[in-house]
Amino acid sequence: MHAKRLGIYLNDHLAGSVGGLELAIRTEAENHGNLLGRYLATLIPELKEDQSTLLAVMDALELKRDGLKTRAAWAAEKVSRLKLNGTLVRYSPLSRLLELEGLCSATEGRLSLWRTLARVSVKDARLAVFPFESLVQRGEAQRSVLQRLRAQAADVAFAEEPQPFGTGEPLVAGH
Repeated sequence: MHAKRLGIYLNDHLAGSVGGLELAIRTEAENHGNLLGRYLATLIPELKEDQSTLLAVMDALELKRDGLKTRAAWAAEKVSRLKLNGTLVRYSPLSRLLELEGLCSATEGRLSLWRTLARVSVKDARLAVFPFESLVQRGEAQRSVLQRLRAQAADVAFAEEPQPFGTGEPLVAGH
């Protein structure tokens, strides 16, 4: 196994997890009390677990962390808040849609990471202790919910008349 390339790959995903977690936290704060905010309140601890698992994988493989990449991802998420979404000082329905699209993309990235690590684990016994298949299953469930929320956010963002967001049925049992 090419350790240098794997280290770069895992550090790229670690940076993505930092940015994605910051995005989820911000989006939850802006949607506190609606369906999206309630779902993100359950998703954020799972994202933190995923990040801890990634760090444990890197430790198991004795790979160094690239602090510059993670700081840059953190800063990029902060800068992304400056985008224009049709309002200057308030949260916009377009903000919600774009944030959900970002969370959907981040979830696809996490799924790719876990699937790749599941393949690599066949060749490296140090990875045998990690539950990559269950992480893939959890990620697929997260993707499904986020895609439904994204579709609802698109409906609200582009409606002729203002509509409330998150007044529908629960997305999954318990959420």
